[in-house]
Amino acid sequence: MEEQERTILVIGSRLLAYPDDNFINEQIDIKDCINDNITSPELKKELNKALKSIHRLSPEELKKLYVSTFDLKAKHGLYLTAHELGDSSKRGAAFIRLQKIISDAGFERVDDELADYIPMLFEFLAVAPDSQDNDRLVRRLAVALKRIISSLPLDNPYYNILYILRKNVFPEPTKEEIAKLEFEREDADLEELPYPIMYK
Repeated sequence: MEEQERTILVIGSRLLAYPDDNFINEQIDIKDCINDNITSPELKKELNKALKSIHRLSPEELKKLYVSTFDLKAKHGLYLTAHELGDSSKRGAAFIRLQKIISDAGFERVDDELADYIPMLFEFLAVAPDSQDNDRLVRRLAVALKRIISSLPLDNPYYNILYILRKNVFPEPTKEEIAKLEFEREDADLEELPYPIMYK
């Protein structure tokens, strides 16, 4: 994975994490990250636009938007296996496999978030070495992102960062991958509240 793609993943992981009290203060750090690591003027402009569309809201407005966008609609949820399996009992085994991928790469989670939390997986891919397991994870995330974006309103402030991730980091899912996701998923009932994650 190219360094610029890793930078986009880091930015995406921050912007898509639950906006706690420290989130607004991270705006300067994210801007610096964009200016220091993104070489394409067009991409830099798109990322700053995505950042501005989110940070123009007050902290309380942003928290309400986050919950209404990602927690109340299954198609927009930020949990990978929920997109793949819905409420299937197979999710437990999927969590274990994801945690093993993370552990085998030499990382450990330092928060209580579920192993399939998409912003956390973005951060993991941004720092983990390339591997076959991670390549497969990229393709799985590509399908989930496609599903989220396909039903998210264009005027939702989170749309821009999701679209940038989809266009610049993740491959276009095949028809077979999309069909497999639709076939294996059971109706999901997502109630988890997401919180930001950090790796050490």
